[in-house]
Amino acid sequence: MATSYRDYTSPNTQFTYDMRNNLFFKKDDQNFIDSLGIAQLNTLGNSSLLDIFLTTGNVVEPHIHQNASELVYCIAGEAIVSLINPFTNQLLNYNIKPRQVANIPLGWWHYEMALTDDTHLLAIFDAPTPEVIFGSDILRLTPASVWAHTYCLDEAKVKETFAPLTKTVVIGPPVGCQQQGQLPDRAASSQYPYYGYSSQLPDSYGYYDANYVQQGGYGQHPVYQQPTGYPQYGTNPYHTGYTPQPVYPSY
Repeated sequence: MATSYRDYTSPNTQFTYDMRNNLFFKKDDQNFIDSLGIAQLNTLGNSSLLDIFLTTGNVVEPHIHQNASELVYCIAGEAIVSLINPFTNQLLNYNIKPRQVANIPLGWWHYEMALTDDTHLLAIFDAPTPEVIFGSDILRLTPASVWAHTYCLDEAKVKETFAPLTKTVVIGPPVGCQQQGQLPDRAASSQYPYYGYSSQLPDSYGYYDANYVQQGGYGQHPVYQQPTGYPQYGTNPYHTGYTPQPVYPSY
């Protein structure tokens, strides 16, 4: 935990939080991400979380965290965590199931794909507010002429290819996409034996309980009061609002 000079006698000191009150991104009812940072829990210290729910074939799009390492813990279901080692130029694929983890060092290109429905991942960061640069932003914000000139490509085809990317994807494929790529082969990518854990969330998680649904869903679950002035998705510190910067490994 980071050194803190907080007044722990203050009535504003927070020791608990309901992450259902801070939706980071929602594609649909089965594919969404909740977040927790120091803006929600002011005693958190040098850490933060993303609570990730995915169905088969959905991907947390390729991205980098320029100020944090990420530990991905599988709670339920099954996922492949993929990362590029910039020191060896190797693409590494790690198949994780419940109680298994994959670690992504700071600044490494990576993504996560669900291989089953009801996949539930917890991403843990060693920063109170992790920064992120999404691949879809790099693709759509870099001029097509630059891609074409740099890599000797047809500029018209580059424009046509990236035209559907009008905003940050976060969880892909985008809604309405008719092109579905082939899922990775479990046998080829698996790093661990299958332990047979159930992919069903126990009722104790409370994410799908009737009482919660009746209270109106995200942003209306009156458990803990959020700090005022915290931005929603679009200006969320996890999201954009930065000028994309190249990230290089330290040698």
